[in-house]
Amino acid sequence: MSHIDELVKIAGKDSICTEQAELMCYAYDSSLDSQLNKYMPDAVFTPRSAEAIPPVLKYCNEHKIPVVPRGAGTGQCGGSVASGGGLVIDVSALNRVIEVDTDNLQVIIEPGVVHADLNQQLAPLGFSFPPDPGSTKMATIGGMISYNASGMRAMKYGTTREYVLGLEVVLADGRIITTGGMNCHSLKTASGYELTKLFVGSEGTLGIITKARLKIMPLPEKKGIAVAAFKELGDAGKAVVEVFRNKIVPSAIEILDKSAIKAATMYKPSIKLPDNAAAVLFFEVDGPPPGVAYQAQKVAEVCKPIAMEVNWTDDPAQVKSLWEARSVVGAASGRVRPGATRVYIGEDICVPITNVGAALEGIQAIGKKYNTIIVTYGHVADGNFHSAPVIDLESQEEIERVKKVGDEIHEMALKLNGTVTGEHGVGIVRAKYMEREHGPALDVMRTIKHALDPNNILNPGKMGL
Repeated sequence: MSHIDELVKIAGKDSICTEQAELMCYAYDSSLDSQLNKYMPDAVFTPRSAEAIPPVLKYCNEHKIPVVPRGAGTGQCGGSVASGGGLVIDVSALNRVIEVDTDNLQVIIEPGVVHADLNQQLAPLGFSFPPDPGSTKMATIGGMISYNASGMRAMKYGTTREYVLGLEVVLADGRIITTGGMNCHSLKTASGYELTKLFVGSEGTLGIITKARLKIMPLPEKKGIAVAAFKELGDAGKAVVEVFRNKIVPSAIEILDKSAIKAATMYKPSIKLPDNAAAVLFFEVDGPPPGVAYQAQKVAEVCKPIAMEVNWTDDPAQVKSLWEARSVVGAASGRVRPGATRVYIGEDICVPITNVGAALEGIQAIGKKYNTIIVTYGHVADGNFHSAPVIDLESQEEIERVKKVGDEIHEMALKLNGTVTGEHGVGIVRAKYMEREHGPALDVMRTIKHALDPNNILNPGKMGL
């Protein structure tokens, strides 16, 4: 990139990095695609204040330099890598919690605030920011907004989109706008186009978020959990439907298939789960203590005729112990095959609840077809699965096979009236499915993209735009 000297003049020498060793750290996210391709940027800009971003973006726009916004880089779809070179803008240093206003149920933060850090600050006040990605200790709020992240409790509490009240955004030409009202601190508005939600989930293709006003919620008084084991994958899907039919809305319903059960118990032998089950469901309920006990017991009653084993508890220590089995699966997946690695591909499909059983069986069938171990777990309450293929990354033949696995999982999701991504985003790896999933609506997205970023400098090549 021939413009680095000018960018150094604009941003300051200490804010622009061109050292190859450091740039390598920005060539990846968690996706298999980025591991195989190493998308090196030409330079990285690390602003120390939001005010430093507009002049840099204005210069890049005038000279048509690609710009890729990036937070913690924990994404799994190649969304924050420089697939066409150019400048990465790392906003992780913009990490101030600017205002906490519990009386009005909101906070104002910068995009680099880590999710777990925000909730750690809110917890003593009795509040939380409800979306809860598995990468909570690493993921930044700006990244969560950009990809509309959610997590285990999205069925009851919603995704990130439902909690974003307003944004400060730097547009491609360097202009700064505030969505949701310049000075508005209300929890809702019917004034003008809903620009806030336009930027949520836009994956950095429309602007760079420099500030966010978020809704927060009181923490529930108590939690309980019911754990049900099933002989057949399809029975697990039936149990989820039956729970909702009985007018129970758990705060989370998580699933572990047989391989995920094995992974969890190998990772931590003290975890006790039935090794002869095809799947285990974890139903979390929350609220006032009497209601929690009632809901947990009711879930157990509903599942009992379908399940091979059901237990429930509202004892905090037991709840924590049981929930641990779900929390370790992501890290434990690679244990099911010594010397192999869990890779992120085809890992985020979402299907209608009534198609949960078919999706689980389909994932297993695809694994058998390509002789690939797939550990499956996820947020079955809203039909969102995380499939974890485990392969030998030194084997080119296995890499080629797992690419076919990922493609068939995505195709299956579309055939089951679902989506190729429930919460991880499109980025590079799922761009090719956008036309099939959205049809003519994709052209409308491209029109919006062109209106706000006519030179296509913001995260080009992402989302099929």
